[in-house]
Amino acid sequence: MAYALVLNSGSSSIKFQIVDPTASASDRPFVTGLVERIGEPNGRISIKIEGRHVESNMPIRDHRGGLMLAIAMLDANGAGPTAVDIIACGHRVVHGGKTFSAPVLVDDEVVEQIRELVPLAPLHNTANVDGIEVARDLLPNVPHVAVFDTGFFTDLPAASANYAIDLDVAQQHQIRRYGFHGTSHEFIAREVADHLGQSVEELNQIVLHLGNGASVSAIRGGQAQDTTMGLTPLEGLVMGTRSGDIDPGVIFHLYRTAGMDIDAIDDLLNRHSGVKGLSGVNDFRVLHEKMEEGDEKAKLAYDVYIHRLRRYIGAYMITLGRVDTITFTAGVGENDATVRTNSLADLENFGIKIDEEKNQNGSGPRIISTEDSATKVLVVPTNEELAIAQKSAAIAESL
Repeated sequence: MAYALVLNSGSSSIKFQIVDPTASASDRPFVTGLVERIGEPNGRISIKIEGRHVESNMPIRDHRGGLMLAIAMLDANGAGPTAVDIIACGHRVVHGGKTFSAPVLVDDEVVEQIRELVPLAPLHNTANVDGIEVARDLLPNVPHVAVFDTGFFTDLPAASANYAIDLDVAQQHQIRRYGFHGTSHEFIAREVADHLGQSVEELNQIVLHLGNGASVSAIRGGQAQDTTMGLTPLEGLVMGTRSGDIDPGVIFHLYRTAGMDIDAIDDLLNRHSGVKGLSGVNDFRVLHEKMEEGDEKAKLAYDVYIHRLRRYIGAYMITLGRVDTITFTAGVGENDATVRTNSLADLENFGIKIDEEKNQNGSGPRIISTEDSATKVLVVPTNEELAIAQKSAAIAESL
């Protein structure tokens, strides 16, 4: 059997999977693994091979060392490149800028182009390049493919893509709305069409990717029309630790009156805001527990979260004109029935009706709206790794 190795390289970790590209979204990957605490003395490599867990704790000096150790562990357990047929290595890359609108076979030029985009995503793209370079050295005979989070949103309509700032400044500094989670939004749009037995070109869809990071997209006929994230993943919905939309004047106010520098404000808005900033927690299971105990801060955080989510659902209903499907996905979207209920409450006049029994029960891809709901509401698990594996395998097989 042929597999694709999928790598997601972060600043201090490497997540990876070995996936059958022909598998369904609900199939368990052959291998999942995590190299974490890179650069620290207490590094750890944790791997699951067909459900069997192996682990090693040791200092991990850098990405190269971590990936080398992980590959050695895989080979020792009959699951590495010397033991199974790896036909492609797919790399998740956060920011493709205007340069990359589709997955691309990696060569030296592509690596340099990704490196040139580092100013748009300093932490993410730097780590992504590190992972690509290490993997290319360690697996030189395997085609490497870069798949970009922003790719699906490259062709947003100009009215959606542009900010209303001086056009010359925007162009000089590559400022526009790029969108993120694109691999998930595109994957879900196609999964929904398959589940309904329709072509993606027939459908107008709203996709709600609700995890610790969260975004919404409006998709017409398989083409993105709008999305909530922008130049960075900070724009849009209230998220686990990110503020989402905020008056830019808040930044100036904090700088002038609180004496906070740019790095401190960046840290505040990205890591200490959102649900966590309002309530102290960003796990929705804990948030619900706190609300049940009467915690007013938890209730405020939840209400602000739902309010922002409903505002974007309404906006995208107008953007699309006709909405055939609304789909919940990612950690919160797939698992929190209360969020699903509250985000679509009292929309019967707009043809949106949730069946609460279906909403509260079931697993896997499913419709949770009533039979007479004009807009079908679904829960569909996302699988970005499978999507990357599929795209990477397709490019490798075309060589």
